[in-house]
Amino acid sequence: MSTAVERFDEKARRAFERVGRTEVYIGELFRHPVYTRFLHWMVALFFFLALFSGFGIYLPWLFRWFTPIFGGGPLARALHPWFGLFFVFFFGLQMLNWLKPMAWTKTDTNWMRNIKKVASGEEVLDPPDTGFFNAGQKAMFWEIVVGCIVYLITGIILWAGAQTFGRWPVAISYVLHDISAIIMLGGIFIHIYLSTIGEPGTFQSMIRGSVTETWAWTFHPKWYKEVTGRDPRQAYEEALRRIKVEPWTLPPRGETTTSSHD
Repeated sequence: MSTAVERFDEKARRAFERVGRTEVYIGELFRHPVYTRFLHWMVALFFFLALFSGFGIYLPWLFRWFTPIFGGGPLARALHPWFGLFFVFFFGLQMLNWLKPMAWTKTDTNWMRNIKKVASGEEVLDPPDTGFFNAGQKAMFWEIVVGCIVYLITGIILWAGAQTFGRWPVAISYVLHDISAIIMLGGIFIHIYLSTIGEPGTFQSMIRGSVTETWAWTFHPKWYKEVTGRDPRQAYEEALRRIKVEPWTLPPRGETTTSSHD
C-alpha cells in the first residue's frame, strides 16, 4: 500500500509531465522526470540567492559588491531569509521525492571504503552493486538535510532577533549558520565538479532527463541492469569489441561516444 508521501509525489510527477516532457533517444535511458528536474533547479536557484545575499550581509567588507544585485544592503538583508525559506521548502519536496532511493545501505558503506579507487578511476566501472544513487551522492543529500534543519532553526532565531530569543541563542546561531553554509558550499563545489568534469554526462540528466547507456553502465551498473536487464560488464566489453580499440584508449569514463544500440 502506498503512503501519503508516495501518493503526493506521484501526483506531482503526473502534473509536471503534463506541462513538460522528457525525450529519450536511441542509446539513452530515462533518468529524471520533469518534476525532479524542476525541484533540483529551484533548490539550486534559491541556494545561490541565499548564499550571495548572505555573503553581502555577513562579510560586507569582502562581498559588498553582491548587495547591489539585490537592490542594496537593507533589501538584501530583507530578502535573505525568504531565499532561505524557499531553499528549504523546495529541498523538502526533493527530500520526499528521493527518500527511498537515498536510504543508506551496506552497499554504500562498502562503496565508501573503496572511494579512493572510484575517485581515481582505477576501476573502469563503478562497483557492480552501485544503484540509482551512489554513496557519495547519498552522503551529500543527507548533509543537505542536516544543513536545512540547522538553517531553519538558526535562521528563525536570527530573523526574530535577541529580543525574542536572547543574546546567547542569537550569537550561537550566527556561528552555526555560517559553519553550515561553508560546509554546504564545499559540497556544492564537489557536486558541480562531479556533475560536469568528474562524471561526464551527469549534467545532461538534470537538463534533458536522460543519460547514455555508457554513462549508466559506468557509474550506476546495478541501476543499468535493473532498467535494461543486461549485464553492465558485458555491455562494456561489447562496446570495446565494437569500436575495436584497447581499453586504455577509450574516452574518459561515462563519455558518450558509444551506444549499445548503434
